[in-house]
Amino acid sequence: MKPSAERTAELVARWTGPDRDGHLAEARLVRLPGNVPPWTDTGIVVRRGTAITLLASGRLVLSADLDLWYGPRLALWGRIGERGTIFNGTRDSHSLTAEGEGHLFLSLYNGEWATPQGDLRTPREAYATSGGGLDVLVLRWKAGAREGLEALAQIDPDDPLIAGELHRLRASPPTPQGWHHLWFLGDTEIFREIYEQGRRGIEVYAHADAGILQTRVDLPLSAQTTLDWRWRVDDLPATVAEDGRLTHDYVSLAVEFDNGRDLTWYWSAGLPIGRHYACPLPTWTARETHWVVRSGADGLGEWFEESRPIADDYRTALGAPPARIVGVWLIAVALFRRGRAQATFTDIRLRDGARVKQVL
Repeated sequence: MKPSAERTAELVARWTGPDRDGHLAEARLVRLPGNVPPWTDTGIVVRRGTAITLLASGRLVLSADLDLWYGPRLALWGRIGERGTIFNGTRDSHSLTAEGEGHLFLSLYNGEWATPQGDLRTPREAYATSGGGLDVLVLRWKAGAREGLEALAQIDPDDPLIAGELHRLRASPPTPQGWHHLWFLGDTEIFREIYEQGRRGIEVYAHADAGILQTRVDLPLSAQTTLDWRWRVDDLPATVAEDGRLTHDYVSLAVEFDNGRDLTWYWSAGLPIGRHYACPLPTWTARETHWVVRSGADGLGEWFEESRPIADDYRTALGAPPARIVGVWLIAVALFRRGRAQATFTDIRLRDGARVKQVL
């Protein structure tokens, strides 16, 4: 059954009796057209501690001709109050307990956020050429979201939005310890902590999704500093060169510097080893540079050890190196062609002579 927030709203409208009275405070179906910039006031008033569930369907279409679109998992964001902190879900559904008070606002994410309160970095005019849209069923609960959804599921246990959110609440993996998601891309379920051959690692799996996981470090960058790691790449999300806007799907390891830039090393589907280039996405061009360390299908599914001279690579690609390293990132993008990225990283270290910083 295809997910449909409208159909689920009809199901909720038929829900009667003591279970509904005991669990559900309010239900409202909100439509978000693709060409309307943020934010939309749902009219739902939320108090601190209130549990809310969002069940969404549809797609934001950036270009029908180029088959470029994404669904609620990436498109739907919310905030409570006009200056509340923005939030997103890790799937097409999401439940939360409100930390603030005010009206619930919903938005379609089209470009990039400038602030944690939902100000746009990209022009509002970018929405004018977008199409499609989302239907979002908002459920405000009297008590917990999971208890309310379990009661609602008795009406139709096969409804994909209800069943999907219950599965997420029961089984969503935690963010790997010591790491956090890049705030303006939001939380994901792409990254999972594992133990591989007795070693702690992070498994990356993305399908029609994107995310960045970060950990903070603070180290001087010298001519001897290297980034060392072990990885196994099982699936490349791209089938052609990744240096175009519509083919920029990849999985990589990156270092962030104190000048606001980052350098990211990845396994390419179609570019030669040693190729480096500025990110083709306009909002990332001045921020991120990509460097190909492996290429093609040979070796997929096998473990490899890598070591990169950070300052030398930076000098070759960008010029004089900065003073300090301030972060390490794991990046997965499988959004543009909606492919699949799968890899495992372990033994990530920053080394400077005898001094070693174990990152993972």
